[in-house]
Amino acid sequence: MPEANTPVFRRAVIALSGSSVDAEIVRLALELTRHTHAELIAVHVVELDWTEPLDADVAERSEEAQRVLDAAEGIVEAMHGKMEAVLVQARDVGAAIVDEAASREADLLILGLPYRTRFGGDFAIGRAVPYALKNAPCMVWVVREPMGEESR
Repeated sequence: MPEANTPVFRRAVIALSGSSVDAEIVRLALELTRHTHAELIAVHVVELDWTEPLDADVAERSEEAQRVLDAAEGIVEAMHGKMEAVLVQARDVGAAIVDEAASREADLLILGLPYRTRFGGDFAIGRAVPYALKNAPCMVWVVREPMGEESR
């Protein structure tokens, strides 16, 4: 049973990027919703270039995307949970994730953020996280993985 101050979610969207932090956010979502039986939806977006039609057959990228979803489903099965996996093709990852959360009336959107630095050493946050923080109609949690030894 969640404690009195713990938020209770009916539906959470988990944004999978194929990065090392995906496994952690899937585990976190499962633990968070274990007692409430909230609906979990894992979304992976294949970003298409503007030169490609949205219904383009991107088999090579879809195979990689399927591996991302399969890895998440493996974690869910090992933890005896339930989750729907969704593959989306879109022009912009952040907009697609926010649209999915909005259309499913999610209470929570969880995004993972790998610890990466750009050339020159600046921390890189990307475009999807700021877009979600600004535009998502629900609560947004960003989970940043710990710094690697080389970053300290």
